[in-house]
Amino acid sequence: MHTDTLTPPDLTWQEEALCAQTGGDFFFPEPGSSVREAKRICGLCPIRATCLEYALTHDMRFGVWGGLSEKERHALRRGDSR
Repeated sequence: MHTDTLTPPDLTWQEEALCAQTGGDFFFPEPGSSVREAKRICGLCPIRATCLEYALTHDMRFGVWGGLSEKERHALRRGDSR
């Protein structure tokens, strides 16, 4: 009998991220709310590049990841320069 097992992604980097220490409210705001504070915190985070890579790789659709909003990540994936 052959069984495939999926290895869950290594998410230990999230423990070091500033967002884990701050709380998710800033990073997953209500629609139309400002993401300015989340972007400021992300800008100070040493894990920012890893976070952004994770969001792009896993097509995270909501919230601020790696200092970028959903709209900004979508533009980055498309290669927009705006």
